[in-house]
Amino acid sequence: MDLLLHHGLTAFGQFVSWAELVGQIGAIAVVFLARRRSLATWPVQMAACVLLFTVYASAHLGGLAFRQVIVLAISVFGLVAWLRRRDPVYGIAVRQASTAQRLGLVGLLVGGTVVMALILEALDASWAPWPDAAIFVGTAVAFLAQGLRFIEFWVIWLLVDAVGVPLQLASGLWFSAAVYVVFAGLVVHGWWSWARARRTVRAAQREPSRAV
Repeated sequence: MDLLLHHGLTAFGQFVSWAELVGQIGAIAVVFLARRRSLATWPVQMAACVLLFTVYASAHLGGLAFRQVIVLAISVFGLVAWLRRRDPVYGIAVRQASTAQRLGLVGLLVGGTVVMALILEALDASWAPWPDAAIFVGTAVAFLAQGLRFIEFWVIWLLVDAVGVPLQLASGLWFSAAVYVVFAGLVVHGWWSWARARRTVRAAQREPSRAV
């Protein structure tokens, strides 16, 4: 892994390690795969987690590094959940979260960010504990919602991107910051794609009742 961290390429005067490059390309691939509701989403995410953990740990961003560990665990849950809920006709059938479920997601985001930020401060594990914590918790909640097939997980990703771009730039990880900007555009399209898939399934489910 040291080979991937200390070797890479230089573009516009900025060094990008192979670990960061491959890990972020894998992260972009995950967005494409999630948009298509492909089961390959989760194995690719697992591989990206391993690479990005080393990148963020070396940059002294404890929240972002530990986030990869949590996301790796959630990816296992997501893979199992999607395998169990795969529809033979429509593939992964997405759904909208209820009001109570949305409130639960907001509670996890706010409460989790406060707790994680205090932990990072106490351990001196990050030079920017609050945005670091927000990205950490937001990513974990987004992947949890994705595993549960909630369309709203795309909205959470937009919030993560909004915090992530300035933090990555301040950390000198300009390539990762650029990736986050690309993420934003892909997330908007993914949101539209999942919403359309949901409408298609609901319309198909109403057809038999109309025929009767």
